[in-house]
Amino acid sequence: MDRSEPRLITSVEHGVATVVIANPAKRNAMTLAMWGSVPEVLGRLAEDPAVRVLVLTGAGDTFCAGADISTLREGVATAHDLAVAAEEALAAFPRPTLAAVRGYCVGGGSQLAAACDLRFAEEGASFGVTPAKLGIVYPASSTRRLVALVGPATAKHLLFSGELIGTERALRTGLTDEVLPPGGLDKRVEEYVRMLASRSQLTQAAAKEFAAGRTDRNAHWAGEARGSTDTAEGVAAFLERRAPRFTYTTGSIG
Repeated sequence: MDRSEPRLITSVEHGVATVVIANPAKRNAMTLAMWGSVPEVLGRLAEDPAVRVLVLTGAGDTFCAGADISTLREGVATAHDLAVAAEEALAAFPRPTLAAVRGYCVGGGSQLAAACDLRFAEEGASFGVTPAKLGIVYPASSTRRLVALVGPATAKHLLFSGELIGTERALRTGLTDEVLPPGGLDKRVEEYVRMLASRSQLTQAAAKEFAAGRTDRNAHWAGEARGSTDTAEGVAAFLERRAPRFTYTTGSIG
């Protein structure tokens, strides 16, 4: 494969899956093929029991500059549907997800970052939600997710204006969770996701569903807890002053 071809690059190491958005000629803009590949890539990673955390990032010094505008000539509706399917697949990924952002995180890039559970950014990153610059209707599900993150006033500012905001405002409004100094993003992300990979998937999976608003799964997760050894292992490890060895694994969220 031509290394310059727009694509998603995946790897798994120490329980951490990394998905890299790579389209260097266009600041990692998402082509229709890239949007379309996201659900399949995530589905494969979700089925891998070795994967305990997922990191989404961009190649080089940019996260994602949004959709490849040239592909919109092939049909805005098609691009819209593919982007929503990709976003929903990312939001439904059954294990913790983290967007590691440097440079531009704009349009579809912000859409993908918002669908992750957490976002860490390097100082100097720029965030923007830009459909108003193109006369595009932003998806309802994406709008609701953005409002849940930053509140209605900031969401309206971003959507109405299409203006970019820096990491200081992104942190203040909840669009990012941590801001790291230049050169510090990779180390912090590596340390953080390895810590997440050591925690109980039972706790994380239930918390992810409840935080997403599920109200019909109390009995399900109570049963999962009863059938798991994670609670007993966690208590024993605490009393014995050792690291716990959690064994619960989860598949796709239903």
